[in-house]
Amino acid sequence: MPKFAVFKISDENFGIAIERVVEILKVPKIFAIPGLPGFLSGIMSVRGAVIPLLDLRRRFGMQPSGKKERIIIVRFEREKIGFLVDEVKEILELSHEEIIKPPSLFKGFKTEYITGLGKKDEKIIILLNIDNLLTSEEKIKLRESFELLEENSEGDNQPT
Repeated sequence: MPKFAVFKISDENFGIAIERVVEILKVPKIFAIPGLPGFLSGIMSVRGAVIPLLDLRRRFGMQPSGKKERIIIVRFEREKIGFLVDEVKEILELSHEEIIKPPSLFKGFKTEYITGLGKKDEKIIILLNIDNLLTSEEKIKLRESFELLEENSEGDNQPT
C-alpha cells in the first residue's frame, strides 16, 4: 500500500508520496539570494548542500498558520528541493480503495497539482503531484539557479 507524508497548509491536509521524501527538518536559516526566481523563497544549507526552498503556502495562495513550520526535502528531478509547510502530521498508509480521483474543480487548486484524494476515516488528504508544482519555465529557471549556485559554491572553495 502506498505511504504518504501528510502535512498541513492552513487548515488543509496534503500528502506527498513517501518515496520522494528525503527528510523532514525544522526550519533552518533561510537565505534570500538576489536573482532567484520569484517562486523560490530562498535557499538553505543542509549538511553542506545548498537546497532551494519553495513555500507551498505561497504557491497555493494560502495563509501560513504560524504553527510548527517544517521543511520537507524531496527529490525533484535530479536535485533536492525543500517545501515549506505549516506542520507535518504523520506518515500514513492508504489502500488503493482509499485513494480517489479528484473532481475536475477542487477548491481552486489546479488539478494538475493533484494525483488524487486520500480518504482515511473522516479525513481528506490532497495528494500532490510534486512533478507538476512547477511550470516548464519554472523548472528551467530552477535548473539555472542550481547551476548558478553550484558555480558560486565552487568559487568559494578556490584557494586565494
